Amino acid sequence: MTVQKINKYIDHTLLKADAAPEQIKKLCEEAKQYDFASVCVNTCYVPLCAEQLKDTDVKVCCVVGFPLGAMSTEAKAYETEWAVKHGADEVDMVINIGMTKAADWDYVRDDIRAVAAASGNALVKVIIETCLLTDDEKVKVCTLCKEAGADFVKTSTGFSTGGATVEDVRLMRRTAGPDMGVKAAGGIHTREEAKAMIEAGADRIGASSGIKIVEV
Repeated sequence: MTVQKINKYIDHTLLKADAAPEQIKKLCEEAKQYDFASVCVNTCYVPLCAEQLKDTDVKVCCVVGFPLGAMSTEAKAYETEWAVKHGADEVDMVINIGMTKAADWDYVRDDIRAVAAASGNALVKVIIETCLLTDDEKVKVCTLCKEAGADFVKTSTGFSTGGATVEDVRLMRRTAGPDMGVKAAGGIHTREEAKAMIEAGADRIGASSGIKIVEV
C-alpha cells in the first residue's frame, strides 16, 4: 500500500484537553503536507481549522458529545449545528452509552437522529465505544445508526478502556453493510495496524500517528 493510497484513509487527530492553538495549526499543516482525509479536533477549534484548510481538500472533522456521550440530546444537536455553521465538514458524535447499556433503544436512536438532522450536509460518524459494549449491543447500535441516518459507525473515542480491534471492525462492517462507512479509531499506531483495519473493512482510520503510518 502506497502513501498515496493510505493517506486518504486517515483522520489526523488531536483531541487532548491541553491541545493549544499552535498545535492545532501544526496539525493542519501536517494534514496539508500529507494530504490526509481530514483533521479531527474538538469543536472550539473548528473555525481555526476551517481557516487553515481553506482551498485544500482536507476536511474539517470535529467530535460532538465527546468523550463520554452523556450530554443531553439537545446539547449534542446544538454543538453539531454550531460546528457545521463554523466550518465542520464531518461530525463524530458519541452515543449515549448508559442508555445503550439500559437497552433504551428509542433514546439511543433519537439521540443519533437529532445529530444527523442538525448536521446539514456534513458527514456524521457515530462513535459506539466498542470496548464498553457486548457484541449484541454493537450490532444493535450499528443498526440504529443506519435507521437514524448516520453515514458512518466508528469504534472508539480513544479515551476509554480500549480502542479499535480487527474483530470489532469486521463485525461493524458486516452489520453496516456496503453502503455505510466504518471508522476504526483508538490505538492505531503503525502501518501494519492500519492496514489490518482497512482489510477488515474500515473506510477511515482515526489516528494521532498518521505521519508515522504513512512514512514507513
